Amino acid sequence: MDEMAALMRTTKRMIYYYFGSKEKLYVAVLEKAYSEVRAAELAIDVEHLAPVEAIRTLAELTFDFHERHEDFIKLVSIENIHEAEHLRKSEVLGTLGTPVVELISRILDAGRARGDFVAEVDAVDVHMMISSFCFFRIANQHTFGALFGRDLTAREHRSRYREMIGEMAVAYLTGAGRRTPPPSGR
Repeated sequence: MDEMAALMRTTKRMIYYYFGSKEKLYVAVLEKAYSEVRAAELAIDVEHLAPVEAIRTLAELTFDFHERHEDFIKLVSIENIHEAEHLRKSEVLGTLGTPVVELISRILDAGRARGDFVAEVDAVDVHMMISSFCFFRIANQHTFGALFGRDLTAREHRSRYREMIGEMAVAYLTGAGRRTPPPSGR
């Protein structure tokens, strides 16, 4: 709080006055952080792309965002430790995920209509798959590095990992490498 007050050239008392409490300040920080990731996701124009390229592009955008926003990853990790206690108190965050889920749904619908996508999966599953890879790479870079001797954020791995997440999403959705054939009629 002292650092924050100094950066804002105010007092801790004024910060508490404005936000009401330390907890409400923390919720406001969560809301801003999640709003930024959602704004980045929605700013990408994928509507004109073929579904395969659209999902690949969205995966790469997510990769780029997580890499540029390590503090977001730390904040989400802390909130998960607290079992989303503060996130649940926000009226804003409950609906913030809706636009990206709708975007992915449109991409999935277009991909299914064209016959490109065969996976029986919903938009939340796809969002989870993409986010988990991107999040893991940043959140676990230190422990993974210590255990396996690989820096997940090293420059020499970046383009390979960025391509990997896009290709994983596409491969899954298109059925590449499936153990069982897609349901008939697809």
